[in-house]
Amino acid sequence: DVQLVESGGGSVQAGGPLRLSCVASGFTWSTYCWAWFRQAPGKEREGVAAIYVGGGRTYYTDSVKGRFTIFQDNAKNTLYLQMNSLKPEDTAMYYCAADQLGWVRGRCPDEYNYWGQGTQVTVS
Repeated sequence: DVQLVESGGGSVQAGGPLRLSCVASGFTWSTYCWAWFRQAPGKEREGVAAIYVGGGRTYYTDSVKGRFTIFQDNAKNTLYLQMNSLKPEDTAMYYCAADQLGWVRGRCPDEYNYWGQGTQVTVS
């Protein structure tokens, strides 16, 4: 079974950094999409960043471009989201997602079947 386990959330002051991690197990796909989403109370879930593994491509939503970086460590089966210059509007539950998706029109489609349990990020 595919398992995704996030960690690294917490409370941070505006302008500060935070790094989220997502450890994956249970799959041996050669090309796939691996992404971070977030959902704030009362708001729809939003795709934050994605990496097309095996294709060397990344996607960022406009509001985090230049502040967030998505990257992976293949040896550790871990996806990271380095978040810098955090803003109060970044406050949300952050989720990791993965699936065998292709790169379509400049991004990974939001059609993931596998999700982590989430990690809370609070910026004040």
